[in-house]
Amino acid sequence: MPAPLPLIAVIGPTAAGKTALAIALAQHFDGEIVNADSRQVYVGMDIGTAKPTAAERQAARHHLIDIRRPEVPLSLGEYLPLARATIAGIAARGKLPILCGGTGQYVWALLEGWQVPSVPPDTAFRAELERRAASGGAGVLWQELHQLDSRRAAAIGRHNTRRIIRALEIHRATGGRIAAAGKSAEPPYHALVIGLTANRAVLYERIDARFDAMMADGLLDEARRLAASGYTLGAGPLSGVGYSQLGQYLAGELTAEDAVASAKFQTHRLARRQYTWFKPGDARIRWLDATDRRPTAEAIRLAQQFRAAPVRCDTMAREGLRPNSAQESQ
Repeated sequence: MPAPLPLIAVIGPTAAGKTALAIALAQHFDGEIVNADSRQVYVGMDIGTAKPTAAERQAARHHLIDIRRPEVPLSLGEYLPLARATIAGIAARGKLPILCGGTGQYVWALLEGWQVPSVPPDTAFRAELERRAASGGAGVLWQELHQLDSRRAAAIGRHNTRRIIRALEIHRATGGRIAAAGKSAEPPYHALVIGLTANRAVLYERIDARFDAMMADGLLDEARRLAASGYTLGAGPLSGVGYSQLGQYLAGELTAEDAVASAKFQTHRLARRQYTWFKPGDARIRWLDATDRRPTAEAIRLAQQFRAAPVRCDTMAREGLRPNSAQESQ
């Protein structure tokens, strides 16, 4: 078997400063950055996903950003081979691959070597499930999923309609239990996982300040452009925080003030959900305080130590360290 490739992953909740740290590491170690954010893959969703700016992309080469239009959702099963090929290409050029993003499923799927089927969207079946959810509520679909795979249903929760529909879609395509869709294999990486975190109150302040900055940078205009292009704000890739609430404002369902307040609150919830993937007690993660004066210096020290004697990322997650493994493609 080929020698495992060295890789650094920069992970953590939204607004923790992952992009800036990844760029600093890329500049210091001659690296290139591989996106692990499930929303930044889409063209046109720039401000609302906190996508790296043009200046940041000039500062370090980024990959897997702007690779799909929002009308064609990118599944985990499609993302993984793209990311693996990209990482291999970076290493072949003598560069250091740096994985960066807050989508925990993407991160652990790569580091743990998940084998996930590439299941393209079934638009007719998805539309049927969306109609059922609209008339009977997401709970109806969740009960159906629970009968098929109680563990997957528990991991998703009753109210995440998009992920429930996707899980049912995978089951239909694979013709078997959703849990059979993925099995872990030995990953081809030596990985250093650096996590950025902050006190919850401080993190919420950073989230709120960043959303205010997004609005000042033209997020509402971006939402208007996407809606004018035929996309439904609040559906599919545009179901994320910010776009959903501004869609409600543009539809006259919320005031501008309430839309902003709701977006901030929902982003707080997103950060909490991200911690279910990136647990403070996970021994695989080297946590750094995002508010520390010199988190970059400490990250560089860890990376230098790692490059001198890399240690394989533990491929077997300890019980309770993260949600159910390679059983869902979103």
